[in-house]
This record gives sequence, structure tokens and C-alpha cells, in this order.
Amino acid sequence: MEQNVLESSSVTAYSLRKLIAHQERSIIMAPSILSANFMHLAEHVATVADAADVLHVDVMDGHFVPNLTIGPLVVKALAREAALPLDVHLMVSNPEEVIDWYSCAGAHGVTVHIEACTHANRIIQRLHEQGISAGIAINPATPICMLRDVLCDADLICVMSVNPGFGGQKFISSTLRRLEELTALCKELNARPLIEVDGGVDTTTAPAIVKAGANMLVAGSAVFGKADPETAVIAIRSSCTDVK
Repeated sequence: MEQNVLESSSVTAYSLRKLIAHQERSIIMAPSILSANFMHLAEHVATVADAADVLHVDVMDGHFVPNLTIGPLVVKALAREAALPLDVHLMVSNPEEVIDWYSCAGAHGVTVHIEACTHANRIIQRLHEQGISAGIAINPATPICMLRDVLCDADLICVMSVNPGFGGQKFISSTLRRLEELTALCKELNARPLIEVDGGVDTTTAPAIVKAGANMLVAGSAVFGKADPETAVIAIRSSCTDVK
């Protein structure tokens, strides 16, 4: 039986963790709806309900990143229809002002970018007060050391392995070194957040990502860009089965 990475965490179990803690899986799969068919979104996300653990919801504002996607109304509809918990990734320039929109809409976890936060600890505290998992994301060119003072409080660290804004990008290989650095820093501080990687994740890149320290994988085009999204999720997870 695989070790449950959620049970091993020292961080208090908030909403997202509570909903997936019962699963006996060492790798958490989070398909990104950015690559789903928005004309048939409910039907498309339903195809991964049995194979995946979480739905990754990319919110972009056209300011922090050069793209515009969805807002709280879509998150509210997903929370009502989807069988999986929602991990809402805010790629926005004003996270302090909008986190309540998404917690009220039904997000189980909200992730904000360290680059956009004036008061990252305050955001984490605010989300925890609402019973919601708090994540911190970091862009490829931002030093990992910027995370030191939030690692013991955050439930999740999202390491971007592409520059955020668009799906289907190529995995940035230096992410592996950054994951190793992050893992070492977590060990030094005795911090145990989920370590998520977002960008360019597929059956080719996933094994090295997991070996470098990640335990949560976001995949968009490698899942919803396939004819059978459920099989694609299973294939990515299976590619990491023997990684040590």
C-alpha cells in the first residue's frame, strides 16, 4: 500500500486536505480545466472524476499574466457540479482583494503567487480562518528562498514549471533543481506542505518531477487534450509508480 502523503503532513488539515486525505495514493493528480472544453465543462471534468484527486482551476486576470480566463461564477458552478475538490490557482495581481470571492464560491483550496502578495502570511491566515487550504505559488525565475517564511504555514507550494499564462507549454528543466532546493528547505524547517508542480507535466516529465520531490501534479493539455482524459490521468500517475 502506498503511503498517503496527506497523512504524513504536519500542517493542520484544512478543506482540500480533508477531502482527499482518505485516498491511499502517494501522488495527487490535479487535472487543469484550462485545457478542458468550456462549452461542455461539466461533462468534460466528469471524465476524470474517478481517476483524479483534485480539479485545478486556473484564474487569470490579464494583468499578472498575459491571459484572461474565468471568475467566481464559473468556480461556483463547478463547486456545485464537480465531484472533485477545487484547487483554485489565482494568477492575479491583487490576491488580497479577491480571495474571498473564491472561498465564497466554493473553492476548497486557494493558491496565490508569492510575487503578487504584499502580505502572504495574512492571506494564509485569512484562508485558514475560512477553513480553506492555503497555497503559495512561485514563478520559474523567482528564487526558492522567497518561500522560507511561509513554508511552515502554507498547506501547498505550487512550483511553476512554465511561465504562467498559457497551457501547452514546454517543461522548464531547471524546475528539477528548484524542487530539490525546495525539498531541502522543507526538511531544514521541518515543513511538510504538499509540493505541486504546474506546467508541462506528462508521462515523460512526471517521473523526474516526482523524484525531485513533488507529490502533486497539475496536468492540463496532457489530460484534457487527449481523447480519453481518464486514461491520461492514470497513465501519468502510473509513470511515477516506481520512482524512488
